[in-house]
Amino acid sequence: MDGIDRPQPSAQLRSLAFAVAYRMLGSVAEAEDVVQEALLRLHGASGVENPEAFLTTVTTRLAIDVLRSARMRRETYVGAWLPEPLVGGEPDPAVRVEADETISLAFLTLLERLGPEERAVLVLREAFDWEFAEIAAALGKSEPACRQLLSRARRRIDAERPRFEAEPEQREALAARFLAAARGGDVEGLLALLAPDAVLTGDGGGKARALPAPLVGAASVARALAAFARMGAEWGIVLEPVTVNGQPGVRARTGDGAVVSILGIDVEGGRVVRLHSIVNPDKLAHLGAVSEIALRPSARRDRDRDAPPT
Repeated sequence: MDGIDRPQPSAQLRSLAFAVAYRMLGSVAEAEDVVQEALLRLHGASGVENPEAFLTTVTTRLAIDVLRSARMRRETYVGAWLPEPLVGGEPDPAVRVEADETISLAFLTLLERLGPEERAVLVLREAFDWEFAEIAAALGKSEPACRQLLSRARRRIDAERPRFEAEPEQREALAARFLAAARGGDVEGLLALLAPDAVLTGDGGGKARALPAPLVGAASVARALAAFARMGAEWGIVLEPVTVNGQPGVRARTGDGAVVSILGIDVEGGRVVRLHSIVNPDKLAHLGAVSEIALRPSARRDRDRDAPPT
């Protein structure tokens, strides 16, 4: 050490770094690693006049490096890829991310289509309202180049960009009715709440039983959810409302509290349009104990073959 007494980073700085890293990576574990490294670099730096800008820049550059190294791994991912969920009510790290459109599961999933630098420009501009001069300095590019990256990024995702209900109360009320219908295995009730082209995507990562491909259409989605609810009831699984990445959601847990799955619910136009079901145990580990119920039978030595799928 150089003997200089430097102040420890504040909770606000840590929160800022996590908010940037998580939006960039869609992974709690990877974001935590990036935050730790970024804070170490801030602690080791001298003469930093704007710690927030310094930390955001370092975090963004580190996240870009992680995205580049993770690209091949994500291309070979088994099944659909969904972000690691942030569930409201957790003491850490969920409370560190201010909820808005850019933290939703739907938006983070769309960001996977972008290159690392496109993603960085979009996140810094739309989530943190950075000026192009600041973004250019952070990425080591010109302002025109950053404007071009943003324009290209928006063109690639705008057609499918989520358009959530304006009032959170409306989303929550519809989600409550949806959960009640799901708990009862009420197919007709679910159909009344689902958009005709509703999509259910499951992420098991090859480690848990999940849909092999997204289900499309209200009828297919309603039947799948009702079947899961019936089997879940037999296994003693409890469905409870939670907030998932700023949107309504459902946590499935066993009687002893172990997490089975997290379901994110996207509401648009007074209907449920997208459902994101995450059962990959690696993506649920930060939420506490994870149940083995959803694990693939082969992983459990062929036990519990009738476990409910996603």
